[in-house]
Amino acid sequence: MHNAALAALGLNWCYLGCEVNPDRLREAIEGARHLGFVGLNLTVPHKQLAMALMDELDESAREWGAVNTVVFGRRDDSGEWHPVGQRSDLDGPVLARGHNTDADAIIRAINEDLGIEPRSARVLLLGAGGAGRAAALRLAAEGVGCLYLVNRTQVRAEELAAEIGDRYPAVEVHVGYPEGDVEIVLNATSLGLKSGDASPLDSSRFSLGQADGVYDMIYRPASTPLLDQARAAGCRTANGLGMLLYQGAAALELWSGRQVPVEIMRAALHREIYGAGGAR
Repeated sequence: MHNAALAALGLNWCYLGCEVNPDRLREAIEGARHLGFVGLNLTVPHKQLAMALMDELDESAREWGAVNTVVFGRRDDSGEWHPVGQRSDLDGPVLARGHNTDADAIIRAINEDLGIEPRSARVLLLGAGGAGRAAALRLAAEGVGCLYLVNRTQVRAEELAAEIGDRYPAVEVHVGYPEGDVEIVLNATSLGLKSGDASPLDSSRFSLGQADGVYDMIYRPASTPLLDQARAAGCRTANGLGMLLYQGAAALELWSGRQVPVEIMRAALHREIYGAGGAR
């Protein structure tokens, strides 16, 4: 999607995918800095690890506690920040600034793709890692009615629930599965990425018949065991393609300072994930 957008914008840039071991993340960021990259996107499991590796954190990263977008830049003589992708005439050290474009993207994607307004909704969130934590905090800021947190390591869910309670006291938050219905089930775990993965939902604890809609942040494969089960239960469903689109568009705007062609990016994503016709 980025390369399609870059071509449309006439930018002589190239977007590359690189697999990086978490133990080598610092080296990878340093390598990108010295190779003249304009920025980076980070995915699982790097989003929280990167927090401590940035020279600066944007308010979005501080607010949502994870970095998914790195912008390289310099400061001018007056101290004003300029991304290297927008201004290359400055001297001085290249700084890495961490941003989070995931949080706003998930709210927009849920609203558009499920047709459900998160505000005042009851939400079951699966996963409390980097993506899950950002989603939970952003949902709380949006004013969800009640948030249920389920995580493989319960203490992490408990810590996140305590943070939400401190920062957003008006939001009702619980650790564990709900007993009643919810409007939204949101999967922020990596279960479903690999063939043979189990569903992240414990069906003995919660039935998908109790949910109006299910959103899975995973977009490849296009359908996961969770989404298959949700469709069979009659739920509205969506994969993570919308979230991927909007976080990516926001990242490209940060790097380039340009208004990006979202529909061109969307079409490229659909062709990649759903095939030549791009049909959903």
